[in-house]
Amino acid sequence: MPEIYVDADACPVKAEVTRVAERHGLVVTFVANFGLRPSRDPMVRHVMVPQGADAADDWIVEHAGVGDIVITSDIPLASRALEKGAHVLGPTGKPFTTASIGMALAMRELNQHLRETGESKGYNREFTARDKSNFLQALDELAVRLKREDRTR
Repeated sequence: MPEIYVDADACPVKAEVTRVAERHGLVVTFVANFGLRPSRDPMVRHVMVPQGADAADDWIVEHAGVGDIVITSDIPLASRALEKGAHVLGPTGKPFTTASIGMALAMRELNQHLRETGESKGYNREFTARDKSNFLQALDELAVRLKREDRTR
């Protein structure tokens, strides 16, 4: 069975992840540098990593494997998780794939350059109810597909 790993520090869809994981009987691990609200659900784990730029990312990459699901908006983490064979979803439900990650990394670098040169203010667009809905649908569909694939092995 796949497991779900969540880059939880700035994740706006924690409740949605828990809901889908519960529905499908999947273990979910929230990984963060600072306080997480503990859960009494034995299928929900919380991992607190030391403060540091990539500590949560490193923990997720070390533990996620082929067929697992990683939830993150961090493009470098998404790239590393894909290299491990994990499926990666952003909090808007958009999947990161081996076909799309190169462009996502390039756009991230371009946007960083534009912010550094003052060409862009770097504002993120608002996270909407529609984004949550898209995420719920995408995660549910991915969980169903992976469980089906797991049964056929």
